[in-house]
Amino acid sequence: MSEAPLDQVHLEPQYATARQQAETAALGMWVFLATEVLFFGGMLFAYTYLRATFPEGFAEAARETHVVIGTINTVVLLTSSFTMAWAVHAAEHDRRRATALLLAATALLGLLFLGLKGLEYYKEWQEGVVPGLNFHKDGPNAHVAAMFYYLYFMLTGVHGVHVTIGIGLVALMAVRAWRGGFSARYFTPVEVTGLYWHFVDLVWIFLYPLIYLAGRSGP
Repeated sequence: MSEAPLDQVHLEPQYATARQQAETAALGMWVFLATEVLFFGGMLFAYTYLRATFPEGFAEAARETHVVIGTINTVVLLTSSFTMAWAVHAAEHDRRRATALLLAATALLGLLFLGLKGLEYYKEWQEGVVPGLNFHKDGPNAHVAAMFYYLYFMLTGVHGVHVTIGIGLVALMAVRAWRGGFSARYFTPVEVTGLYWHFVDLVWIFLYPLIYLAGRSGP
């Protein structure tokens, strides 16, 4: 069966051509991601300011984070970025089965990330480092540790919400790909979803050294 011309594929009435539709979707995602940068930027600024103000206390608290779990999760997300990029490439070349499988793999890696993060949260609850609910640290830097963990749970919690949303989007794209919803002429939803997923991964790349590596590089 021959494919429809580019300007007749899944064209919404408000667009003149499918190319315009694709470019608008990509631009919309970039604008959305720019607002997300501002959102995370505010929290990262607060973390940077407090870390500069209380360097010893923040370093002491950071040394108690579960760096092994954090490192494994970093590898998991980097791998998911690879499978997501591969899925976009497969969609671009009209490989329906490969696209669906790679998207499914990306979603599963996202679930693995959340599972490991949940395990980490459970360990931190047992250790009594959850400010406002279960915080039992003592010592001269206890108040600084509380600030660190407030920011830690805020940053990783909001990031986890974004990962959860991303998993839903990727899973939806996997189902659509399996049903033949995309082709070499129309794979914009996969591409836009990929932009979102890479953004989520990029945020974690910033969080990982701030949370897990601070205070571990020195003597």
